[in-house]
Amino acid sequence: MPQFFLNKRLIILLVSIIILVALIGFSLSGRSKLTWPEQFIKDTTGWVQTAVSRPTHYIVGFFGNLKDLQNTYTENKELKSRLDELARLESELQMVKKDNTELREILDKKDALSAFEPKQATVIGRNPDKWTELLIINKGTNNGIVNNMPVITANGLIGKVKNSNPFTSTVQLLSSMDPTNRISAEIQSENESVFGFIEGYDNEKGLLMMKRIPSDVKVEKDQTVISSGKGGVFPKGLLIGKVVEVVPAEYGLTQTAYVEPGAKFHDIEHVMVVKRSSIQPELQDMIDDQEEEL
Repeated sequence: MPQFFLNKRLIILLVSIIILVALIGFSLSGRSKLTWPEQFIKDTTGWVQTAVSRPTHYIVGFFGNLKDLQNTYTENKELKSRLDELARLESELQMVKKDNTELREILDKKDALSAFEPKQATVIGRNPDKWTELLIINKGTNNGIVNNMPVITANGLIGKVKNSNPFTSTVQLLSSMDPTNRISAEIQSENESVFGFIEGYDNEKGLLMMKRIPSDVKVEKDQTVISSGKGGVFPKGLLIGKVVEVVPAEYGLTQTAYVEPGAKFHDIEHVMVVKRSSIQPELQDMIDDQEEEL
């Protein structure tokens, strides 16, 4: 009995192999039309594949779009941060260019002041209530800065040191309304120089007022105004500005010239404090102008 069942299994295996080979050969034959079982299986399989593939493609596409959207959001965020960084860098570049220009101009001015001892400084503070009167620089007595030293930019004189501390100093601008803030000045002319004093500032016109000009002296528009150097502290030749208008002073005994300052008092970042050399004016000139300029 066991031998019979063993032979039976072998026979079934051989028959199955024969049927499988026949089916394979039949399917590989060059037929133009499928049998109905094959057609049924093929259609059923195709329908199942379609029913499964469509949701699968939809789900895959949904998650793919979601991932693309997330990637787009990340890229957009990164691009925005780069744009912000670019704007910041452009702003810093403009500041560096401005600083570089100012420092180069100051270095050129430094060569023109070879008879003096210039000290470069940076503005570190300004009081909004006294924006056109005072500013603070980052140099003080430890750097050799003392009261009444003139302070300039590359474009001209802006004021003098009002008081000095070990590490900082306060600069009083020419636009200050302090009546004691006087600078001995000179109007350059082809024939002869004209002397007077920078006393006061016209806020409405934005011009300095040069007073005590003799009434018999002719002053013309666009003439250059410089420091006279007669006070014993301010050196001669520091640019102050140019004459815009000349009007008779009170009682007609003197004239007042309105002077457009060479330096801009509202936009000051880098300055230079000038120490006068050992060359001093005549004693009589110092006595005459000491009370006016200091």
